[in-house]
Amino acid sequence: MSADAHAVDRVSPRTAQALESAMERLFAGKPQRTDGRLTKENLWREAQVSRATMNRATGILARWDAHVAHHGKTTPGEARRDEDITRIRRKLADKTQECTALKRKLQAAATAIAALHHDNQALRDELGRRGGTVVPLRRD
Repeated sequence: MSADAHAVDRVSPRTAQALESAMERLFAGKPQRTDGRLTKENLWREAQVSRATMNRATGILARWDAHVAHHGKTTPGEARRDEDITRIRRKLADKTQECTALKRKLQAAATAIAALHHDNQALRDELGRRGGTVVPLRRD
């Protein structure tokens, strides 16, 4: 950065470098002193300068604002997390649909089995009233 840029920022070259380095670490998702969220509070904390000092670095803040406006406030880690959550939610919805379909099939099977059991019992009762017996079929 040129000396003119530092004059516009109204901060020392050392402070400007600290802010630039902090900004690069935050944008890269590799913070050293903060949780990595893309906030101005994290910028001044990451650079280890005061908020007032950061506010005098208007050129750096303009680049910060432009980057955040273009890329959003989501860090690379947050973007991965959000993608993972979206993927897991989609998978959960698919599994929920599958479970609902299987539950319906199970209920239908239980209803059919109950009806067959009832019919079988009625046939046995009828056969018993006629004096007959049920002979199992054997395979020889």
